[in-house]
Amino acid sequence: MRFADLLQPDAVKVPLEAATRDDAIRELVGVLVESGSIPAIEAEALTEAVLAREQQRSTGIGEGLAVPHAKSQGIRAIAMAAGTLRAPVDFQSIDRQPVRLVCMIVAPPDRIADHIQALARVSRLFSSEHARRSAFNATSADALRAVFMAADPVAAA
Repeated sequence: MRFADLLQPDAVKVPLEAATRDDAIRELVGVLVESGSIPAIEAEALTEAVLAREQQRSTGIGEGLAVPHAKSQGIRAIAMAAGTLRAPVDFQSIDRQPVRLVCMIVAPPDRIADHIQALARVSRLFSSEHARRSAFNATSADALRAVFMAADPVAAA
């Protein structure tokens, strides 16, 4: 699974304006709608699903990264939205550090393996201090998306 397949160019926002975890989630759902990644009619149900998932256990995985995610009936294909926050936000992360980068992954209920693979791919990418620093320092959506695209394997010529 390649980031180019998950993260549409219009599904990246730098900076996110949110000042709270819940607002960051709402803002990224809006980004998914605006990018055409999910139908507008699904925005409320998806927001509720992601917030419910967040109540079970924080998706703040540490090192300034949060990966809120959910599966929802109205979603037709796995999709991702990402953004850096204007100011760090408390996601109740496992390392108790505020979040600076949020990557939201949404999927239909029948795409469990793809959902897990996408979560793992984001975690692997940002386990690199260089990738995290590049993402945190991105000053535009294009620059942030380039961090993801750099992780995609180069197609054989």
